Amino acid sequence: MTLDLETEYKREVADYLVEEYRKGYTPNPDVMCNKHIKFGGFFDWAMKQGADYVATGHYAQNQLSTLNFQLLTSKDTVKDQTYFLWTLTQEQLRHTLFPVGGYTKKEVRALARKFNLPTAGKKDSQGICFLGDVDMREFLKHFIDTEKGEIINPKGRHVGWHEGAVLYTLGQRHGFLIDEKTAERSPYYVVEKDPISNVLTVSHDPKDPEFTKDMVELMSINWVEGLPPKQGKIYQARFRHQGALHACTLADAGTSVCFREPQHGLAHGQSIVLYDGETCLGGGIVS
Repeated sequence: MTLDLETEYKREVADYLVEEYRKGYTPNPDVMCNKHIKFGGFFDWAMKQGADYVATGHYAQNQLSTLNFQLLTSKDTVKDQTYFLWTLTQEQLRHTLFPVGGYTKKEVRALARKFNLPTAGKKDSQGICFLGDVDMREFLKHFIDTEKGEIINPKGRHVGWHEGAVLYTLGQRHGFLIDEKTAERSPYYVVEKDPISNVLTVSHDPKDPEFTKDMVELMSINWVEGLPPKQGKIYQARFRHQGALHACTLADAGTSVCFREPQHGLAHGQSIVLYDGETCLGGGIVS
């Protein structure tokens, strides 16, 4: 039996990806794929068919506490995928199983070999959900009309050219032309982009303090247990898959994340996910 969700995928993931980049944001299509496809169209279909549970291959764990279901990180902290699952709700967790979440990737492969499964030697999946490992800039060029634009350094001096500001993400160090004549040979990193003026700002220091943030506001917020976590308590935030965890607190009724130390590379459209130890609390999108 197959379930065709091609139309939903195009609308909720592919089109979303393109439109967010068109606005100059840095979206996470894997988050939307989980929300609208795996735990949207497919999950809803399975429930209508009378299924008790949906089992997925995500590296995550689901635990029933005293009052609620909790989304926990997987045993394999390197492969953990809770960052992509922050939109899950109590109703979804009530009917979801994560069979591999209590194993490491190495242990899963060993079990696959033991039972002669054809996936035992399959390479780890890479890239965007269902699209695979694509060159994002080349992919976007098919859908977004871009123009050559100027690159400046933090002092506002011209140093090069780019193919279109919306094609780049903060922290990127490749894909643009530096024509500045200087003895400085260290690479440049994108530290700011202005899609309106089509200008990129680059710096030799990817953590340039001039472009850091200690607070961001969130939109499209979801808390896995249904209510915002307590304000004033110190949590850990992650704003990219497998990225470092950063100490933070919540403010403004859970709509703002305040970092204990200024952060670099925070872009509009990114998902920020909060953790309390091994518990994934939920998150939101940088507004």
